[in-house]
Amino acid sequence: MASNLLLQASRLLLDFLYGFHFPSGRPNFCSRRLLVSFSMARKWGCDQARVLDDFYVSGSSSAEGRPGSHWKRKMATAAATSASEPETEPKAGPKAEGEEDDVKAARRRRKVFSRAVATATYKTVGPGWDQQEECVSDSDVEECAEASSAESSPGEYEWEYDEEEEKNQLEIERLEEQLSINIYDYNCHVDLIRLLRLEGELTKVRMARQKMSEIFPLTEELWLEWLHDEISMAMDGLDREHVYELFERAVKDYICPNIWLEYGQYSVGGIGQKGGLEKVRSVFERALSSVGLHMTKGLAIWEAYREFESAIVEAARLEKIHSLFRRQLAVPLYDMEATFAEYEEWSDDPVPELVIQNYNKALQQLEKYKPYEEALLQAEAPRLAEYQAYIDFEMKIGDPARIQLIFERALVENCLVPDLWIRYSQYLDRQLKVKDLVLSVHSRAVRNCPWTVALWSRYLMAMERHGVDHGEISVTFEKALNAGFIQATDYVEIWQAYLDYLRRRVDFGQDSSKELEELRTAFTRALEYLQQEVEERFNESGDPSCMIMQNWARIEARLCNNMQKARELWDNIMTKGNAKYANMWLEYYNLERAHGDTQHCRKALHRAVQCTSDYPEHVCEVLLTMERTEGTLEDWDVAVQKTETRLARVREQRMKAAEKEAALVQQEEEKAEQRKRVRAEKKALKKKKKPRGADKPREEEDEKEWGDADGEQPAKRRRLENSVAPGGPAAGMEEDTGLAGKNAAVDVETPSKQKEKAAALKRDMPKVPHDSSKDSITVFVSNLPYSMVEPEVKLRPLFEACGEVAEIRPIFSNRGDFRGYCYVQFKDEKSALQALELDRKSVEGRPMFVSPCVDKSKNPDFKVFRYSTALEKHKLFISGLPFSCTKEELEDICKAHGTVKELRLVTNRAGKPKGLAYVEYENESQASQAVMKMDGMTIKENVIKVAISNPPQRKVPEKPEVRKAPGGPLVPRQMYGARGKGRTQLALLPRALQRPTTASVQAENGPSPHPAGATSTASEAPKMSNADFAKLLLRK
Repeated sequence: MASNLLLQASRLLLDFLYGFHFPSGRPNFCSRRLLVSFSMARKWGCDQARVLDDFYVSGSSSAEGRPGSHWKRKMATAAATSASEPETEPKAGPKAEGEEDDVKAARRRRKVFSRAVATATYKTVGPGWDQQEECVSDSDVEECAEASSAESSPGEYEWEYDEEEEKNQLEIERLEEQLSINIYDYNCHVDLIRLLRLEGELTKVRMARQKMSEIFPLTEELWLEWLHDEISMAMDGLDREHVYELFERAVKDYICPNIWLEYGQYSVGGIGQKGGLEKVRSVFERALSSVGLHMTKGLAIWEAYREFESAIVEAARLEKIHSLFRRQLAVPLYDMEATFAEYEEWSDDPVPELVIQNYNKALQQLEKYKPYEEALLQAEAPRLAEYQAYIDFEMKIGDPARIQLIFERALVENCLVPDLWIRYSQYLDRQLKVKDLVLSVHSRAVRNCPWTVALWSRYLMAMERHGVDHGEISVTFEKALNAGFIQATDYVEIWQAYLDYLRRRVDFGQDSSKELEELRTAFTRALEYLQQEVEERFNESGDPSCMIMQNWARIEARLCNNMQKARELWDNIMTKGNAKYANMWLEYYNLERAHGDTQHCRKALHRAVQCTSDYPEHVCEVLLTMERTEGTLEDWDVAVQKTETRLARVREQRMKAAEKEAALVQQEEEKAEQRKRVRAEKKALKKKKKPRGADKPREEEDEKEWGDADGEQPAKRRRLENSVAPGGPAAGMEEDTGLAGKNAAVDVETPSKQKEKAAALKRDMPKVPHDSSKDSITVFVSNLPYSMVEPEVKLRPLFEACGEVAEIRPIFSNRGDFRGYCYVQFKDEKSALQALELDRKSVEGRPMFVSPCVDKSKNPDFKVFRYSTALEKHKLFISGLPFSCTKEELEDICKAHGTVKELRLVTNRAGKPKGLAYVEYENESQASQAVMKMDGMTIKENVIKVAISNPPQRKVPEKPEVRKAPGGPLVPRQMYGARGKGRTQLALLPRALQRPTTASVQAENGPSPHPAGATSTASEAPKMSNADFAKLLLRK
């Protein structure tokens, strides 16, 4: 009878807790409670049929009335019925015949049943199980009945899975092979777990989940799915302990109230075991410490704990419930008023004054937190900006528990933001300094963002700071090397962090030690790793200045007193392309000055004088300074001779380089002049071959021909045509020539004439001055087709979608041709800002550019560029694409490696593709995987190149150098663009005088061996005004 009472009490507690705390419902909790009740009935030898019958009876009424009173009624009924039943002993008899057949049937039944449960759970519940309504329908009963009858007819279920199972098995093999290549493919892990779960492969799905959890922290949905599967299959105490271990791992990944609530509810099912009551209370107390301060979800934990204590009918528990009420009322939580009213109703005594004071204080705190909580509720995930503001607010208040909680809440939705992890870990390192908490956060950070080297470096330092075993630190470092960084310099940084740690372990007071040998071995391995692994992957070592080797040389010289090894290391540094830099030689010289001798210092400087190419004068000066203070007369003579010889050679090299540069400039100018002459000759040849105006429409060509035949000039001819009646000379001309078909179009308004009239109207339109006061409501539209006939009519519908358009001002040339840009003025500023989103929209086959209207004369530094020019680790740059590749085709290829947020094909101004693209992924991990998979891929016979987006810095034009013309004033050297001098720039001096002479070029770098001719007279000519030019024209 005791076992029956305990069974009924446990089942009713489960019914009560599951039905009360989640009024929004959980459909599969019915099956979960049934499985838990089955396992407890099997353990205590009870009748499972009676459990099933009572389960559905109690399940139908669990949502009625107040759950607490319902539980009390059920408890009383259970006690009465159990007391009237005779106590039975579990029967133990001989084993039945055909035991092997029963075992096989049980295995088959368990596999089919688990597959059915997994399929039904995934298809009907999915990840949003806590947002569906709770119900127990006839179909649920039928499904359970079918699952329970699987023993007699297992073949009924298997045929439905044959075709799908074969397809799933192939996909499972593909995913397993992909994970063997790249174990850090997050989406591949998720897909594999989903398919294995559908197939009912319990062992494989456990192994897949275990592997994924070792690499990545699992989300709340993944953990709850795993826990539900394990709970449904838990049959004995060992299984329950395994589920407890999973819960412990789950609550360490993220602080999730739902997982803590599940943990507390599941622990209630083990209340019949030894120490079960203490286990339940321990779980709930830890849950309160972890998420009890959560303003929106902490309430469920408090109420679950209180109702559990209320279910235990003991007088001593009353004080425990009082304590829970008082503790809860002192914490600012949503719906505090209802909790206070419930406490007043439950308590027989008046609420103590101290409790009321704490309650009022919590209400005041709640009002301060409400704006931030409401901002989170109104914003859309991931709400990073809102969480950052909330964190700043909590940091000002300074409550460590609340700061930790808000960081954890932010990381649940922003677990892939490295800066947030860095800020959280930095706060814990500097403020709390609790070993377990600090190391736990660092470990979770590198598991969430393994591609961020700063997190690994901080993790290694935190482990050293808290005295973690050396072996564990080394293992963590090896994991960092396999994390898949996306830059070569990241590997240099992590090696440097590890080498710094090893250096701090060495006691340099001893001549030799195990730690020192380990440090030297690590330095050797680091250099080999950068040369082999990193350079092979990135085509660069990431350490061009050999910083790791420099640090090693300094340690050998300063701490180990081993200058011989330091010199060998510096020789290796110089052979890696650093011998031409003066700063590298001076660094070596300073090391020799501090820990070496004068002889090696002199030797190093002599080599520096011979090899340095960037600042040889500085190196020569250092050498002469040393010999002046320490050297003999012979040393001084040698130094002077070497420095003079070297500097003379440098001057000669610079002069040759200047002459070569000047020759190249002259060649370019000659080529440009030759191209200009060729164009002029071609133009003249065309004029001779065809009459003037041949490139115009046929009607105009005929008019020009007749005009030329009559000996009239084109302008006079046009005026005559406009003044003559339609039936006049033109008609007579038709009769004389017999070309009526040609000139019939002259009498009618042809398209060319209509275009001329439209152009004339546009020329005659009054010019509207630009009003800079309306720049805020105006946008500048450019790169429009020049052939656009009526820009205002074409563009108005496009921009009216953004708001009410006040005016569209297209810009025309003096001839009346559209110049390809216009100004669009709106009624309000909001519409103008919305119109900026139309930038790069295709209009008649060309990308239209829309930018703010800004006066460049007042804001010369204003630049409009939509895209970032800095390093973006989550964005890829793809080159070498075929011009025929469409956006959809490229997006299908990129989607295989992660979630694509944006894809942009780069086009020229005419809208034609350039074979380049930018692909933005959801996070850095997906981008890193895509680089490794897509780089070198062939698309339509084109081999593409894929890299992390890191555009080169744009060159800022230097200020024009001022040169002094021979015998003349200072004249700024002319600087032209990449296409040379523009056509609109008029040169009033002969071109020969504009060229910088050889003397002027050589004067910058040394004396000129060839004297320049006197050209100062041309530059000293007096400047002429517009009036002077007018007088010259009048004299002619």
